[in-house]
Amino acid sequence: MIELQDIFLKYGDEYCQKHKLPFHIKKVIWNIISCRTSKLGGHMDECEECGHIRISYNSCRDRHCPKCQTLKKEKWIEDRKNDLLPVPYFHVVFTIPEELNFLVLTNQKEMYSILFKSVSETLLELSKDAKYLGAEIGFTTILHTWGQNLMNHPHIHCIVPSGGLSLDGTRWINSKEDFFIPVKVLWKKFRGKFLYYLKKEYYHNNSEFKFTNDIEDLKYKDVFQCFVDKLYNKNWIVYCKPPFGSAEHVLEYLDRYTHRVAISNNRIVAFENGYVVFKWRDYSDKNKEKFMTVTAEEFIRRFLLHVLPRRFVKIRHYGILSNRNHETKLKRCKLILNAKSLNSSITAKLSTAELLLKLTGIDINICPCCKGTMSLKRKLEPKICSPPNIAI
Repeated sequence: MIELQDIFLKYGDEYCQKHKLPFHIKKVIWNIISCRTSKLGGHMDECEECGHIRISYNSCRDRHCPKCQTLKKEKWIEDRKNDLLPVPYFHVVFTIPEELNFLVLTNQKEMYSILFKSVSETLLELSKDAKYLGAEIGFTTILHTWGQNLMNHPHIHCIVPSGGLSLDGTRWINSKEDFFIPVKVLWKKFRGKFLYYLKKEYYHNNSEFKFTNDIEDLKYKDVFQCFVDKLYNKNWIVYCKPPFGSAEHVLEYLDRYTHRVAISNNRIVAFENGYVVFKWRDYSDKNKEKFMTVTAEEFIRRFLLHVLPRRFVKIRHYGILSNRNHETKLKRCKLILNAKSLNSSITAKLSTAELLLKLTGIDINICPCCKGTMSLKRKLEPKICSPPNIAI
């Protein structure tokens, strides 16, 4: 299989020489190049019976690396099992207009924070309105910044239970079969929230906003106000999918969405002569699978668009699912709904070897030659070396 690592190994250094990149992006490149190689060190195992030697190199654990997400994802999902309620769940997607994409690229932390704040307040405020539900809900939000073609497409996926805890905390209120808030109401509220916080950020922290290339004129307040007015006149996109059938379906869905990176290795079809070919789905053309060919430099540029700001949290929980409500409101909901509690602490304490055995059926403690027991012989120290322009 062709991997993202192969592309960065061959062209990452050249790309860094041609483009001035911030520290955290260089670090992501270096992590992907180094993942599961001698650069990061590892350990050597030896079979106690036949003496078979196996060398395993360490993972980079970078959240942008397609190799490092599977185990992290499975541990995260195991931790979430105890948060599930025995009710249907909805999937709601909030997307900002493409006119904002240039502003997002140059002000990622500020714009993504506004997006999270707008989405969460929209759902929490409308659900408390007796006209729609009159209850306090909880939901998980997941930020994705890419489209299938790897271009910038910021949007937030929300997993929302079909109902909520009554405002007096005594009963569970079920929602309608379709989503309890009309989509038109959602996008209008979301639009108002987002543009309000955008203007607030702009006027209070104008000196910190970055305006480059095609959006340089936005630094002038009259131009910015005209830009915002046009966004007020657009219909924003909020999409609500039919509810999931059960908690198992929710977990299956989360399995696909939570720890995704901009592109997985299995979507890269070919890599030769300086060009990369990858699969993508064209949603504007009946969801057809197509192939796109770009230069390696363009492929790297598109991928790096989706490197998140340092320490930026892309999965967040709100309402009754937030951390501060775990031991209070969420417990109350479980009691009302007679939900079974799972002993998730057992899985949470599983070692990497035990989790791999559970997921794949492969026991890495067993020798592949004689079925004897593999034991640690010695640790391998990392090699302190890096390409000159990717050095961190």
